[in-house]
Amino acid sequence: MPSDPRSDTLIQMAQRIQAIAQTGLTYATSPYDVERYSELSAIAAGMIAGPEPDGIHLASRLFAEQRGYATPKVDVRGVVFQEDRLLLVREMEDGGWTLPGGWAEVGQSAAESVEREVREESGYIVKAVKLLACWDRDRHPHPPIPFHAYKLVFLCDLMGGAPSASSETTEVGFFAEDQIPPLSLTRTLPEQIQFVFEAMRNPAAPTAFD
Repeated sequence: MPSDPRSDTLIQMAQRIQAIAQTGLTYATSPYDVERYSELSAIAAGMIAGPEPDGIHLASRLFAEQRGYATPKVDVRGVVFQEDRLLLVREMEDGGWTLPGGWAEVGQSAAESVEREVREESGYIVKAVKLLACWDRDRHPHPPIPFHAYKLVFLCDLMGGAPSASSETTEVGFFAEDQIPPLSLTRTLPEQIQFVFEAMRNPAAPTAFD
């Protein structure tokens, strides 16, 4: 089901307000400024969560954990092929399938992060060999999340390992282009699956970016 553009715009506004509040709280020295930026953060939490008090409390706590100058988060995804079939993992959270991946880790390069994520979520050992895409998540029709994020999609060579689910995934499999199962749209979109198969067929294609 397509998302409501008005709701998406509201979420993006809340992301921006929270970024201003977070950065302001980092540098504010006046108690009055701290109070104002804290109020902005509370407004952003309300916009993200809607009218439910528990949701607002959860969003406020999530925002309170963020420190320093606000920047986009980095989501890394691994593209692994075996005989023209694509590696996907099934998410425990929503039951949908996705390219293996997750948030990049502090202290690791983006390539190291995607190799770790693929290993943890699927059991396979891979080597990142090419950056296929750098996408602004908000410019693609994913369901909204509280934070602005960039998605880095890496082509990876399969080096070894064996299929193994994790604490976040329930199944692991390789799928042909015409047999892709229902996707976890928060993480991976059908047009992104189409893109990676096209990248497989055209290895000389340049990196895509927004």
